[in-house]
Amino acid sequence: MFLRRKQSQTNDEELRAVKVVELRKALGPLTGRSLKYCNDACLKRYLEARCWNVDKSKKMLEETLKWREAYKPEEIRWHEVAHEGETGKISRANFHDRNGRTVLILRPGFQNTNSAEGNVRHWVYLLENAILNLAEGQEQISWLIDFTGFSLTTTVSLKTARDVVNILQSHYPERLAIAFLYDPPRFFQAFWKHLVSVDKYLYLQALRYFLDPKTSQKVKFVYPNNTDSVEIMKSYFDVNNLPQEFGGKATMKYDHEEFSRMMAEDDVKTARFWGFDEKPHLVASGAHKHSTEVVPLAPPAS
Repeated sequence: MFLRRKQSQTNDEELRAVKVVELRKALGPLTGRSLKYCNDACLKRYLEARCWNVDKSKKMLEETLKWREAYKPEEIRWHEVAHEGETGKISRANFHDRNGRTVLILRPGFQNTNSAEGNVRHWVYLLENAILNLAEGQEQISWLIDFTGFSLTTTVSLKTARDVVNILQSHYPERLAIAFLYDPPRFFQAFWKHLVSVDKYLYLQALRYFLDPKTSQKVKFVYPNNTDSVEIMKSYFDVNNLPQEFGGKATMKYDHEEFSRMMAEDDVKTARFWGFDEKPHLVASGAHKHSTEVVPLAPPAS
């Protein structure tokens, strides 16, 4: 039995390796940033997202390459989106989950702007940053979502939520490992599971609708008084690292100036990774209280 299972796993790996070669051949010659983006791990993610169908994976990946060429997510710099992050509504944690994955912390109750484009760019920047900081061999990110202060009047617009979900699913496939919704309003779980049609909760219904079934299965509801859900969360995170607002023992408070310094340093790493002709410049503290930032020079054409 063991030998048969091992042989089956070996065969699956060989077949997937063949699929990667087929997809690379189907894409044709790539240059510049597209070539750098389309490493083997990237091709595997798109194949996985399309059930290892080469034609469907090719179409999806080509759409992403077009989007990246137009949107240029790798060129977004922290000083362009820092004002969106003043409240810490989305930030990268200073700890990892038990599998060594980067963790994004979301606080929908801390929404501070009404700009759809600003919110989306802020989201994309932090997704790119989380990926930049993945450990070697890691491809996915964990989310922790804190519902402190949340209400339907304080969250982002339906359009913004839809745009973010669309970008995540279309251009960052297989990047989400798990998303824990910690102590959300009780109606969330009911409407998430059953999709009851009530206009008041249209936002939640739409968000659930735009998530594909595979992605939606990665969303877990955790309530402090529910032992089973808490244990699931502990299986992913060390409670000594987990912030108190998520039932852990660590004390963590978002510091915008400190986070801005960290992002400025990461902007240099981003430039180095993509091969931009870019050097750090110090900018005096401005209205948004970020004291040091990296101002990029124009990147080379690709």
